[in-house]
Amino acid sequence: MIDVQRLRVLRAVAEHGSFNRAAGALLVTPSAVSQHIAALERTVGHPVAVRSTRGVTLTEAGRLLVEVAESISAELDQVRHAIDRLTAQRPRLTVATFTSGGRHLLPAALARFVAEHPEVELTVRESEPEDAVPMVRGGAADLALAYHFDGPPPVRPGERPGLDWVPLMEDPLWLVLPRGHRLADRTSVDLAELRADRWVLGCLKTEAFLRRYAELAGFDLRVAASTTDYFFAQTLVAAGVGVSLIPHVSLAPTQESAVVRVEPPRPARHIGLVLPRRRPQPHAQALAAALTAAASTHAPTHAPTGERP
Repeated sequence: MIDVQRLRVLRAVAEHGSFNRAAGALLVTPSAVSQHIAALERTVGHPVAVRSTRGVTLTEAGRLLVEVAESISAELDQVRHAIDRLTAQRPRLTVATFTSGGRHLLPAALARFVAEHPEVELTVRESEPEDAVPMVRGGAADLALAYHFDGPPPVRPGERPGLDWVPLMEDPLWLVLPRGHRLADRTSVDLAELRADRWVLGCLKTEAFLRRYAELAGFDLRVAASTTDYFFAQTLVAAGVGVSLIPHVSLAPTQESAVVRVEPPRPARHIGLVLPRRRPQPHAQALAAALTAAASTHAPTHAPTGERP
């Protein structure tokens, strides 16, 4: 039988890249780390790590064992958090959310949830998807409101411990222009028409995404400003700093800016929920239902204020 503690040691070696650094992180001696790894190799009958002057390289067997170690660690964390909830005086629910989702989708859902479940001790943690997904995986959050742009969702099918991605809505990006911009009175714009403009980023992670669309349109993206807040980005556009693409749920049109539809291929982000597949938390399911209802009211079925009819 494979010893869980030895898997923990191997995981530390993989994370830190050497026996010495792993020993420091685990508060043991390098000799103890070496002994654990040797014992693990005897158990599985294959080398798991190769030491060299450049550090430690895992073998294929070692990489497989690290994947298992991460799954076991996450499942143990989930169980620990579940036990903590059982012993708590009040039921607890923790939701992780990205900023614009928390601002525009979460309030209505929370109002409904709190009215129906006043006994629940609710905690909201602001986290981007790359941080929120591990929180759900490890049990630190019961569900997460997350998003992704092109490509697959942030939850991989078949991963352990299992997580589910529940799509909520497509959140198309709209072109936001200064009111005096040459294209501000248009009903729609091809991105290629903006090849001479400078851009304001409302989210640092959107740069690579936007560069792909700029490349499809035949131009190189020129960035005038990078922010971590879509509202701030829109104020910069209104001030004439540049143009921007803003998700539907984050739009805050003003008299100083114009909102214009982007012609296909129209960029969008996809908003959804991350939930654990095993041991579903009933209150998490209730909040998920409330978020689904909230998303339906924010779905872009009509033009936002500020777009030309």
